[in-house]
Amino acid sequence: MTQISGYDYGTPQAEHSPLTLEELRHLEETVEWTDADADALRKAEPFFRKHAEEMVDSWRARIAKQPHLAKWFVGPDGKPDDTYKAAVKKRFVQWVIDAAVRPHDQAWLDYQEEIGLRHTPAKKNKTEGANTPDVVPLRYLVAFLGPTILGTREFLAKAGENAEEVDRLEEAWTKCVLLHVALWSRPYTREGLW
Repeated sequence: MTQISGYDYGTPQAEHSPLTLEELRHLEETVEWTDADADALRKAEPFFRKHAEEMVDSWRARIAKQPHLAKWFVGPDGKPDDTYKAAVKKRFVQWVIDAAVRPHDQAWLDYQEEIGLRHTPAKKNKTEGANTPDVVPLRYLVAFLGPTILGTREFLAKAGENAEEVDRLEEAWTKCVLLHVALWSRPYTREGLW
């Protein structure tokens, strides 16, 4: 894999999650995540590797059309920070692949904490030394579930040989994304409320 700037998965640079693996398992149970879901996504690994960038481009095009979302990539001069956008895109593409293939172990849990923090003042802009707004409000992180779940079926249709396979993959992807965003929301909350 090509080195991706700021991609700290499995390294000491990634923030350690305060959640235990038992708490993660409870969250997985809540979204009804199963071994069959993990298997469905893993079996589609070639698809995700091939189409991850195309998926991300489609989601980012939606962001670009909405000024209230695009502004989180704009510097104080009112212009998009293209260096920041390019770096974030590479990690976003890698996230799609990781979401499909990585086991839900401590390194995975820690990196979800890192991703969540990178949307908050604690770490947003720090990786690239960017000067864009220092937080993506939680409401947009949650609301963007729509495009990353509902806007994905057209891509997933390329991965399955029949409608049943596509339905199974879509269900697994939906649970996967819900689980990620639930974990990313933790840094936004006060102690004891998450």
